[in-house]
Amino acid sequence: MKLIIQIPCFNEAEFIEKTLKDLPLQIPGIDQIETLVIDDGSQDHTAEISRQAGADHVLTIPHHVGLAQAYAIGLDTALRNGADIIVNTDADNQYLASGIEALVQPILAGQAELVIGDRGVASLKHFPPAKRWLQKVGSKVVSKAAGFFIPDATSGFRAITRDLALHTNVLSSYSYTLETLIQAGFKRARVAFIPVETNPDTRPSRLMKNVPNYLLFSTATIMRAFTMYRPLRVFTIISLFPTLTGLALGIRFLVYYFSGSGAGLIQSLILAAILLITGLQIFLIGIVADLISFNRKLLEEAVYRLRLDDTKQE
Repeated sequence: MKLIIQIPCFNEAEFIEKTLKDLPLQIPGIDQIETLVIDDGSQDHTAEISRQAGADHVLTIPHHVGLAQAYAIGLDTALRNGADIIVNTDADNQYLASGIEALVQPILAGQAELVIGDRGVASLKHFPPAKRWLQKVGSKVVSKAAGFFIPDATSGFRAITRDLALHTNVLSSYSYTLETLIQAGFKRARVAFIPVETNPDTRPSRLMKNVPNYLLFSTATIMRAFTMYRPLRVFTIISLFPTLTGLALGIRFLVYYFSGSGAGLIQSLILAAILLITGLQIFLIGIVADLISFNRKLLEEAVYRLRLDDTKQE
């Protein structure tokens, strides 16, 4: 059983050495532990310091692609290097490395395919009140989208099995945490959450620059992922407003018409027809999108088989 601990990095020369040195060297049930640093186009000496600190693999991306894509590239690299389990942690040493052993236990016991470290975001004292509130609300929204309870949706401290990693596709350029949870729910993967401890913040979050920025990108990520995996439900809900409004206006017109006072309400009838046609069109778009989603499933299966063959050849 081989574990690879991957660490996406962007200008983390100040913290990467300590992060690497804190990682466990032995874990019961794991035969081999390796470390993988993904240098996401850093402009400092992150890659050089990582090698000096003993990282087994250092992958340097020529230009900055963002956390989500760096995570995806890391998964692919770990798979090519024979990982049976992949643990992802932050380069700024946010998560206590001692928690990795607990993180992989549900996978080793065959109880989960994806294990997320739950920081207890509602009670983290070093999180500002606004950030704690956003994390709680965001976790509830993602729980609804994924179809299972998620206490900490934005935790990057996670362990994933080889097979689920092969099935994972990260399309977002912002963050992988929300999208991959919604994917896991759609694929009905077994997901577990375990409480983990964190170190005090060493620097401000690079993803959450400010509240409006965080809300904008997180909402877009959730909506995109939810629409991709449940298009018929999304478009049906959207179509309800014009359809119900059109029906209400149409019924109103008929009531006045049969009571003999419908003269002059032809505008309501026209508006009702427009709204009903619009609602029907949106619903039909949902049907087409749902049919396209079946094609996407076939493509995902083809990508999975290609990855499987590719990693077997490595």
